[in-house]
Amino acid sequence: MAYLRLQWSSFFDLVTHFKRVIMATYSSNEFRSGLKIMLDGEPCSVIESEFVKPGKGQAFARTRIRKLISGKLLEKTFKSTDTVAAADVVDMNLTYLYNDGEFWHFMNNNTFEQLAADAKATGDNAKWLVEQAECILTLWNGQPIAVTPPNFVELEIVETDPGLKGDTAGSGGKPATLSTGAVVKVPLFVQIGEIVKVDTRSGEYVARVK
Repeated sequence: MAYLRLQWSSFFDLVTHFKRVIMATYSSNEFRSGLKIMLDGEPCSVIESEFVKPGKGQAFARTRIRKLISGKLLEKTFKSTDTVAAADVVDMNLTYLYNDGEFWHFMNNNTFEQLAADAKATGDNAKWLVEQAECILTLWNGQPIAVTPPNFVELEIVETDPGLKGDTAGSGGKPATLSTGAVVKVPLFVQIGEIVKVDTRSGEYVARVK
């Protein structure tokens, strides 16, 4: 279970928020991208939803959903009369501080309160966490369940094969290990010790940072 450290006043505020949210429900024709709902006792995020009105029969919503805890994607069809509960989740913009070997620590720059997420919450995104980067923590029942890094990060190359001299066009590519342990494909001219910009959504090299 993810670990959370908050001052009691802020914890009370979060609990109050959860009580308000958990009473809300959405009908299927209200589904939109980013909407947080509960399915089978687990918080989920709507990826996309198409509301269909056939010539005959009942209208329905064809929906793609991501489970926030497991990350599993699923497709589900809802009748127009279906309703679902709003997920009691909160997204918070926090600054990543450090990893102590067990938890990844984040801070609210306005209140200086700190939260810590475990490996289950950070998941594969742990390899994109850079100190002082602004991240999004998703909380469920007051506990971090997901960490979203910035769309782009700049990291140092710590291991890669030697490049080809004069190959500035970047034809082809080679694997490179970054300072966080992430491995990305980079142009042949990129060398150990250089900083590269990476798109965390795709894991792809964007540019060498001058």
